[in-house]
Amino acid sequence: MTLNVMLFKGCYNFLPQQIYSSNVNSIVSECRKIKHELGESCIPLNPQRIIVTDQESLESLVALNLKPIATTISNRVGNKARILKDKIDGITYLGKESQINIEKIVQLNPDLILGFSINPQEYKLFSQIAPTISIVYTETGWKETFKQIAEIVYKSYEAEKTLEQYQQRIEKLKLAFAQKLGQKEVSVMRFYTDIQFTQFLSQLSFPVSILEELKLSIPLAQRQVSNSNVSYENVSLERVDLLEADAMFIALDPGAEENFQKYSNSPLWQTLDVVKKNRVYTVDSGYWIFGSVLSANAILDDVVKYLLEAS
Repeated sequence: MTLNVMLFKGCYNFLPQQIYSSNVNSIVSECRKIKHELGESCIPLNPQRIIVTDQESLESLVALNLKPIATTISNRVGNKARILKDKIDGITYLGKESQINIEKIVQLNPDLILGFSINPQEYKLFSQIAPTISIVYTETGWKETFKQIAEIVYKSYEAEKTLEQYQQRIEKLKLAFAQKLGQKEVSVMRFYTDIQFTQFLSQLSFPVSILEELKLSIPLAQRQVSNSNVSYENVSLERVDLLEADAMFIALDPGAEENFQKYSNSPLWQTLDVVKKNRVYTVDSGYWIFGSVLSANAILDDVVKYLLEAS
């Protein structure tokens, strides 16, 4: 699953670099040992200069009222600045997730480096700079991941309260959807910028798992053809029938409008009832494809806006 997420987010181009600096942190005398997927790291009891290697880790810390000193830019999906707003003002960017600027990390002198599914080569380099923790991320397991990050930074209570508020919102919305709409089928698609194919997202994906909490479902035809090991299925215009639903959300990567336009101009696309009824809604891939509690709430905002309030 971890490999699939990495492939989904973009091809990995990292080239090992031998970078050493006098700024490399010495071993901390007082620290706490944390076991993770790539080993065991002894992190400071109260880290102050945290670097995160991906936007999802950034979101998790911001949701816990922490502000890392640096992060990366997503390989393909949109930036999370829209939902993080002024909480990341002044943060340093280290390049794309697949091409992290190691020299800049050294210059920033972090006391903790944190990220999802860090590549073993990167982990080796990062660990020479500061204690590094790699966390397993699965799209449907985002709540457990959020709690794991909170435990690392001593924010477990805050995480529990945040998830409790989210669950309360889910319960209220679930009731509202049941009363007003009944059971609805919803397609969720993604269009890339520089890749010609498109995808629908399955029940193993982040956004569909949130829809399912509201008792909304992807079409049965999609469930029947979905691969049980990945969270998406490539779909061509010839199989446009798989996309038929009561509503459709299309997550666009930055610059993907042209790719989507080719589909939407096709006569095959125009045969869909969901298209004829104008129930196709474009949304931001920055928070619809991968994320944590802030992205989940942003998805709920969109679903309420387009399905509940507009009905």
